[in-house]
Amino acid sequence: MSDDHESTLGQIETEVALLMRFGEATRRATGTAEHRVLDRAAYVILRHLADAGPQNVSALAARLNLDGSTVTRQVSALQRDGLITRTPDPSDGRGTVISPTPAGLQRMAAVQAARTRLYGDMLADWSADDRATLAALLGRLNQALVNRNRR
Repeated sequence: MSDDHESTLGQIETEVALLMRFGEATRRATGTAEHRVLDRAAYVILRHLADAGPQNVSALAARLNLDGSTVTRQVSALQRDGLITRTPDPSDGRGTVISPTPAGLQRMAAVQAARTRLYGDMLADWSADDRATLAALLGRLNQALVNRNRR
């Protein structure tokens, strides 16, 4: 690899590490309650269920690249809080399908709206093209991570 290539990869590594750190710090420091009505894991699970529809734990774990036992624990906590329901899996009577409840969808939507406002404020001086480019590149990065983790 050339020095320029390695330097660029090093910069990407640093920027991704900072993105994760600053993103979490921003979430914790934001004064509005909407940001804290769900923890990160609950938000991601509810977002996925809202987008993809009811799923069994195995499908959810595969999509989120998590161990099934981790997702089972997170789903149990969501069920205790009344944010998801479990129903028998119509394709396999031994399993269950996870669905968001109206309360779960309401909390997820509140967090999503708060985050959208936050990013809107932070990126207000960016051009529409720059925001679209960022969205596309983040999507590509996430897909590359998914592809890498499925090997």
